Amino acid sequence: MKFTDYKESRTQGTFNFPIAYYHQTPLSPRYYMPYHWHTHYEIMRIISGSFHLTLDNRTETYSAGDVIFITSGVLHGGEPEDCVYECIVFDLDMLMKDNHACANTIQSIMNGKIRIDTHISEKCDKILPITKKLCHVLSEKKTGYEFMTQGYLYMLIGTIMEERLYEESKYNTVVTERLNSIKNVIDYISDNYSDQVTLEALSKIAGMNPKYFCRYFRSMTGRTPIDYLNYYRVECACEMLSTKDISVKETAISCGFSDESYFVKTFRKYKNTTPKQFTRKEF
Repeated sequence: MKFTDYKESRTQGTFNFPIAYYHQTPLSPRYYMPYHWHTHYEIMRIISGSFHLTLDNRTETYSAGDVIFITSGVLHGGEPEDCVYECIVFDLDMLMKDNHACANTIQSIMNGKIRIDTHISEKCDKILPITKKLCHVLSEKKTGYEFMTQGYLYMLIGTIMEERLYEESKYNTVVTERLNSIKNVIDYISDNYSDQVTLEALSKIAGMNPKYFCRYFRSMTGRTPIDYLNYYRVECACEMLSTKDISVKETAISCGFSDESYFVKTFRKYKNTTPKQFTRKEF
């Protein structure tokens, strides 16, 4: 899955119904998940294959049947492997409207006092059936689906509370500050990937010397900063080639590559195909 902005700023759903559903397969333009963060909450369901997911500074591999809860503000991303998965991205605040009975609990989740477990299906067999139904009603969008969606979300959170699939949050200030510095770098890359971006500029934004920054960034993302920059550029190129009538040369320039042949070489490195071959597969 490719999110356009990191911090992601895309609109999820509508103003009155801020929830979005994504079904991802290896053929989806947004299949891969570069590292990003957003203010929304996210639920992932792995249908088949596996997904190597990093949340902040911890990486786990999830497989078919797993349901993952991603808290607002958490830096996350990873690599699907022959994977089909679904994502629900939503504003938890929508469950607060005119709902005094649940307001205190929801507010505690939103302000971080309650930290929901990541692998919420691991210890409770009630989670997967609820998530399946939630994904189903969002994918079909039949009349009345808005009522059913909110109902299943309440049921999901109620089950999480009933089964105590959460803990009271304890923050490590140093780790939090370092994570925020990586978020700032990712924000900068998303805003400036089409321009010349240097390691020196990125390390300055992170407030670290280049050597330590490279080591820390790689420990977080599995890539060096420049490798991540090129990876991000290629992801943007994939979305561009999938949604626009644009030449390879124009795509290269738009994504920060001054040399078309280097763009093709880099594209092949990450996608195991050329931009032209990728375009033919898409259409």
